[in-house]
Amino acid sequence: MNVPIFLQPVFQERIWGGTKLKDLFNYPIPNNSTGECWAISAHPNGQSIVKGGVFQGMSLGELWNSKPELFGSSSPVFPLLTKILDASDNLSVQVHPDDGYADKNENGELGKTECWYILDAEPDATIIYGHEASSKQELEYMIQSGEWEKLLRKIPVKQGDFFYVPSGTLHALGKGIVVLETQQSSDTTYRVYDYGRRDNNGNLRELHLGKAIEVTTTPQIHIPSSYVTQKYDGLYITQFVSNSYFTVEKWEITNKTKLPAHPKYSLISVIEGNGYIFIQDGKYILNKGDHLILPVDCGPYEIDGIIQLIISHE
Repeated sequence: MNVPIFLQPVFQERIWGGTKLKDLFNYPIPNNSTGECWAISAHPNGQSIVKGGVFQGMSLGELWNSKPELFGSSSPVFPLLTKILDASDNLSVQVHPDDGYADKNENGELGKTECWYILDAEPDATIIYGHEASSKQELEYMIQSGEWEKLLRKIPVKQGDFFYVPSGTLHALGKGIVVLETQQSSDTTYRVYDYGRRDNNGNLRELHLGKAIEVTTTPQIHIPSSYVTQKYDGLYITQFVSNSYFTVEKWEITNKTKLPAHPKYSLISVIEGNGYIFIQDGKYILNKGDHLILPVDCGPYEIDGIIQLIISHE
């Protein structure tokens, strides 16, 4: 019987980072400019480590390669990455390539389609999502001319909002936002605009305008958000997105809930509350900020408590 695999996150310093990963989740962040928690990651730039159990100390990448029966996936690499981001300042305006472009131009890297669940947002917080250019020529002209107010679409956000961000979408988190991000396992970003910021050495941060213009979807494609919450005994499930990259759901549990075995491995992040997961004879505590993987054939199981989870899988 497979059991839950709990993971130790990796933290990344960012010029726009802050302390909310500690404030909200009590994470042991390395400094006061911690922007990213790579919570469930097998990417070479930051691998999660298994904590506890028979696989303790293994990286997720090692586990994926050595124990494929836990995952039942045909992907050659662990395909997903779960992050929590603390935007203490505005992030750069950026865009990500799709699989084909990244494979050709970024040494076989995956493309990067992602999505955001807003965990926390200060009053009047906004994101940049999409653009107003009608053609590649207009996009390039507006970027080169610095017509950012005309080009970029700015959207107000609040806690509990969800945004699907496919590859090719110009986007940026604004100041005062904390998100849980589910994405393809990629670290390829093309920076378009960075507010004239300089790095720790006093140099302007690099932009990637040529590649960015190439991969940006033009004109912008509007993907409407429409999702339904289904109620079961003690469980509310809201499915935000389901496509060839990932399925992402929010589970709100109010009392002990029995769940059937799931044919796919699942990534679980505890975003509020605490409780327990019961699998066969095992009882495992779930606390806010925990991240774990349920392998295939891990059920049936029960979850008890007042707790909110973000669940994702291939």
